[in-house]
Amino acid sequence: MMTTMSSRELNPIRARQANLYAACRRLLLAATLGLSLALPATPLLARDQADDHVSAGALEANERQRQVARMTARFVEQFHYAKKSVNDELSAIILNTFIESLDGNRQYFLQADIDYFERYRTSLDDVLENGDVDPVFDIFRLYRLRAQQNINYALTQLDREPDYTVDETFRFDRQDASWIATPREMQDNWRQRIKNDALGLKMADKAWPESAKLLRKRYERVLKRINGLDSDEVFETFMNAFARALDPHSSYLSPRQSEEYRIQMSLSYQGIGASLQLEDDVVKILNIIAGGPAAIDGRLKPNDRITAVGQDTAGEMVDVVGWELEEVVQLIRGRQGTTVRLQIIPADSPGGAAEQVLPLVRDKIKLEEQAAKSELREIDRDGRKVKLGVISVPSFYQDFDARSRAEEDYVSTTRDVRRLIGELQKQGIEGLVMDLRGNGGGHLSEATALAGLFIDTGPIVQLRDTSGRIEVLPDPEPAVAYDGPLVVLVDRFSASASEIFTAAIQDYRRGIVVGQQTFGKGTVQNLYPLDQYTRRPTEPGLGNLTLTIGKYYRVTGGSTQNRGVFPDIALPSAIDPDEIGENSRPGALPWDQIEPTRFRAQNRLDSSVAYLTQHEVERMQSDPDVRYLMSDIQSTAEARTQTSVSLNLKKRLAERYRQRQEQLARENQRRAAYGLPQLDSIEKLRPDDIPDVLLKQATQVLSDYVSLARPDKAIARNQ
Repeated sequence: MMTTMSSRELNPIRARQANLYAACRRLLLAATLGLSLALPATPLLARDQADDHVSAGALEANERQRQVARMTARFVEQFHYAKKSVNDELSAIILNTFIESLDGNRQYFLQADIDYFERYRTSLDDVLENGDVDPVFDIFRLYRLRAQQNINYALTQLDREPDYTVDETFRFDRQDASWIATPREMQDNWRQRIKNDALGLKMADKAWPESAKLLRKRYERVLKRINGLDSDEVFETFMNAFARALDPHSSYLSPRQSEEYRIQMSLSYQGIGASLQLEDDVVKILNIIAGGPAAIDGRLKPNDRITAVGQDTAGEMVDVVGWELEEVVQLIRGRQGTTVRLQIIPADSPGGAAEQVLPLVRDKIKLEEQAAKSELREIDRDGRKVKLGVISVPSFYQDFDARSRAEEDYVSTTRDVRRLIGELQKQGIEGLVMDLRGNGGGHLSEATALAGLFIDTGPIVQLRDTSGRIEVLPDPEPAVAYDGPLVVLVDRFSASASEIFTAAIQDYRRGIVVGQQTFGKGTVQNLYPLDQYTRRPTEPGLGNLTLTIGKYYRVTGGSTQNRGVFPDIALPSAIDPDEIGENSRPGALPWDQIEPTRFRAQNRLDSSVAYLTQHEVERMQSDPDVRYLMSDIQSTAEARTQTSVSLNLKKRLAERYRQRQEQLARENQRRAAYGLPQLDSIEKLRPDDIPDVLLKQATQVLSDYVSLARPDKAIARNQ
């Protein structure tokens, strides 16, 4: 799916355009990428049969689609960084990606359908080069037919309540499963899916008549949405399958979506502060926007799934499974200061887990919440208090308009951090933590300038474009703002500009990086408004193409792409690197290396890192908060490996009780270590009850680092 990371463009105005369109794409494109639904039929008859169903959208190619296909193929071969040819090899990848976009959970297409699609394995490149998009519609017609067959079958199963005493399991995650072979097996899979849906509602204390009514509405909404897709929406889905076959960050945005982006973007700035996408009939959280209600609350996470939305504190929860993305957006949006309640299935929950209701107060994005912030912490070390500064940087921001007007006091990350450093130094700090967790990027100029606050002079990052030309971007700051002990705290959500800053600090040996391997987003995108490249624009236009046209490289020559930045000292994290990160995304460009550029690093930190790592490992073994976090991570990891659930009510209730009791036991064990009162129910645990374990450990590492700088620690430092 789409990335949440910001990218640097070669032109600053294009950079702003790209950020807008990327945000729009995140909100809108997924409405045509997250389809899914399937059952028996003869593939060769699919096109005719599908057209017989009432209310199905017409699928007829037009000249605009043919023109977009041809232009996009030429642009890819000319401008994309990987210099991929639109040929039979790419065609095979496009076919797989298109099928994935339609039926990612493998619950609609039969194996016979996939065999039928093999006729297009080496011909979709021809679709792009000659503009004949009929094969695309042929694939979608069969998908739509399977949706009609399967959902109609599902509706017939709602006449009587399932038997929850039968001991059987349902595989809810079929992403890596084989395609279902026979119509009978497909029907059985759908029977189990319906039973699982009903069982989840029963565990939420809903009676069967209410559950049956709710499920009927869900399935009918899904079918209505799929039948309602027109040729432009199907074409856009295919074009994005083509773009994602190149890499995860290239995309195509249709004219209709371009026109609507201002409306949809309002969710990000006047609702809960989250970007959404539709995937497998459920709206999923794509990313959390710094400064918004969701970010401030802290409980909503990327990949959480929204199943219902309620208004105010006691309004009816409206089931939104199967809804259009735009319809869910409208429910979540509302007047500033009012409450919206989201019923969610947490991302790390196993299939069939209990849903949670999360109330959020609607508000605009607060710019002050996006800005860098500081705090002073005191750590006991060697019989004295060590004063440490912590500066959290949610994003790399800059008031571009104010800067372009030559205003001297324009807002920027670097300016804010310089000011905060000065304030902390007046309070006598001996060390500084730069907290970049969750920072998905932003302005490249801010990343290089921020590095310049800690590095005397020299190059910060290298950029290579499609032609192979390499540009070295130097430190733009004339003076160092802070030269004391420095720790940079990162996690898997630290990406793009965050990785450029972190890599520079690490390569110059200016500080110690702690935390988790970063995201690995090291590519550059450029926006191409297709109407500007034709003398005969069509109505309503051709849309916009975003292509990856460059890569970032560290001063040492290694790319930040795919690998990200590895910490000097690793800390435990609940973020799954197999689910989050560039290297987990199909089609991600690989890591590679170019020649290093000339730079002067400080003295090696190997001995210091070894010393600090040893102390940190020993400390984590006895820290109650770390033990709680490690236990929680282990429990979550076990849940992630689960691909199926029991459809037996007693077993499901017992499993839910076991999970809650284990979580309660972990929390009470942590509380006992600190002499805190015990909880009798996990529902009484508040988000603020658990401290920021990773920041606590980062300050502990920094306090050790500060102690190493003292003369009486010189022997330990050089061991």
